[in-house]
Amino acid sequence: MAVFVALFLAVAGVAGALTATADSPEIGFENPEIDASQGDTIDAGGQSYVVADISETEEGGGGHGGSATTVITGTLEREFTAETSETWANGSTVSVDDREWRVEVAGENATEFTLVEVLDRQAILEADDAAENETVTLDDGEYVAVTDDSGERTLVPVEEYFPAPERRSYATGETLEYDGQTVTVDGVSADGAVLVWETTETQSVEVGQHSVVTLGGTDYVAHFEDTSTLQMSSDIEAYEAQVSEIDQYKQYNSGLSRVFILAVLSSVMLTGMAFIPSRY
Repeated sequence: MAVFVALFLAVAGVAGALTATADSPEIGFENPEIDASQGDTIDAGGQSYVVADISETEEGGGGHGGSATTVITGTLEREFTAETSETWANGSTVSVDDREWRVEVAGENATEFTLVEVLDRQAILEADDAAENETVTLDDGEYVAVTDDSGERTLVPVEEYFPAPERRSYATGETLEYDGQTVTVDGVSADGAVLVWETTETQSVEVGQHSVVTLGGTDYVAHFEDTSTLQMSSDIEAYEAQVSEIDQYKQYNSGLSRVFILAVLSSVMLTGMAFIPSRY
């Protein structure tokens, strides 16, 4: 019995020593293509990005006995120029220079369109103390009733009373100011006009610990050594080999832990059995 107890204790000692002295492998990049801090500009896949943010958050725990886990994430941002277009349909109304305009295209083969000012007739009538606020419609047309200083009421045809609307024509290739920017007439058809302009847009890429992101057509795996440094490598195979090594270590370590526990329990059980009184 003593021999078996000693054997189990020896096995437990070896398993415990191996478990305690084994070095746990960790993810690390020897020669990463990117090694940057927050605020740095990096080049990835032929495109420039700014490391806009590196931060850490606590996940888990919550006061229920679970331990919180620190999660590090980062954000990459890239500004780029994109072409934006807008179609003005024939007969539609658009706002230019804080005024309303009607889009008019003449003919099937037109190469230009015209903006015709849409007059605010109601505002003009209300601003004229001599004119009634509503037009008068008769069989022969529409009129504005105007009263002169002598009190005489006169009906004035609307085309004579209201000012002629302003007209602006634009051909393909010409530019105009619209919505605070210069736009170009890209094409004109019977259906309307197409306008194009360039805008600056921002692309944001969220990067997690050991996540794989695609930048400029190239895949990178990310690694945060701490909350101030972001490393990225396109050698995905090397990263996966490190992950496999860590998984293998965990399996071996778990197996040795089980051997240690079983050996100790077996020694205790055998020792206890040795002191059981014999029935014979």
